[in-house]
Amino acid sequence: MADRFNLGSFVEAIAYAGLDEIFATFRSDDGFAKPHRYEVFFFPPVSNSRTNIFAQIMGEQVADQTARKTALRCESFEFPGRNLDTMEDTNIYGPVRNVVSGYSYGDVTGVFQCSSDMKEKRFFETWQRLAYNPQTWAMQYYNDYVGSIKLFQLDETDRQRYGVEMIECFPKTIAEQSVSASRGTEVQKVSVTFSYRYWKDLKDEAGLPKPLTDRIADAVLNTVESRITASIPKVLRKL
Repeated sequence: MADRFNLGSFVEAIAYAGLDEIFATFRSDDGFAKPHRYEVFFFPPVSNSRTNIFAQIMGEQVADQTARKTALRCESFEFPGRNLDTMEDTNIYGPVRNVVSGYSYGDVTGVFQCSSDMKEKRFFETWQRLAYNPQTWAMQYYNDYVGSIKLFQLDETDRQRYGVEMIECFPKTIAEQSVSASRGTEVQKVSVTFSYRYWKDLKDEAGLPKPLTDRIADAVLNTVESRITASIPKVLRKL
């Protein structure tokens, strides 16, 4: 004779499923994200022929190597933020309510250590020249000076655990650099602020783990299904 459905055991199973999920979070080997575990990649503008425009100014091999070396010299960078824009909805009675109208994005800044020939700074100066010609004072086409930047958070084994790509970006501001006779042991650095149109998460959201509440709900459904199945005679299960 099949076991009767026991409500007490059912509730207990749900409770343990939730506790196991919570404890597993604290027992996880993932640890914490560390700000010094990161890597950044720069993808300068490309022309319609898919040839790096930097090659026209710096030479193709030099441009590719400088982009990578500049990324390796990146001392710090910022993951971009995102703001929900709102507007007042006045088509209702009572207090005004704010409704979402879109996203807005702020600039990000990176700090780079400079080689003795300052090629890291010249890399971004060259990028800026693609937007505005200082000799003719002429603005250039938008698609000729926007590129992209990818930034990844790494774990302790150098796996990319989180990443974003900033789309249609360019170096908006190259900050001033100071020199001083009293700073003989310091490395010269340059701070660059980037503007971009928007950013996207490089990890497929469909592959992200479900929220805890959803996983508990799945555990409940699985428990209910298994209990109901167990209470059905074997003869009926074969139908």
